[in-house]
Amino acid sequence: MKSNKILNILIAVIAVVGAVLFIRIFMEDADALQTDGALQNKVISPIIYFSTFLFYAAVVIAVVLSLISLVRNPENLKKTLMGLAVLAVVLVVAYFLADDNAVLDTTGSILEGGEAGTATNKWVGTGIYYSIILGSVAGLFFVYDLVKGLIKS
Repeated sequence: MKSNKILNILIAVIAVVGAVLFIRIFMEDADALQTDGALQNKVISPIIYFSTFLFYAAVVIAVVLSLISLVRNPENLKKTLMGLAVLAVVLVVAYFLADDNAVLDTTGSILEGGEAGTATNKWVGTGIYYSIILGSVAGLFFVYDLVKGLIKS
């Protein structure tokens, strides 16, 4: 009960700080805000830094709590490692499917930085194939679950 009260106070403080920073932006003249770099730095930078801090804090907290949960429950750790192994296998398959050919524009000219054999081309292709494979597997499971639900009813 006490930790819930502390959490509510923390949420309220974060909300108030965010609201104050947000209101400060609207208190300034819109035209001056678009043209004056010093004013932008004074008014907009604090809310950006605050938002960035909250984002990093949320990521760190989520990762730490997930790791604590995995360590406390070895069965989930085993399942997680199996899932990561499957994703790694899919990544290796996608890497070998990807090509590293030159990247051409609509006129057939090689784009700057898109020369044949670059690692960037290979990893972009890997990402595309990785997404296609995972999307296909997700689609198959969706259809399977849909058919299974139709058969049960």
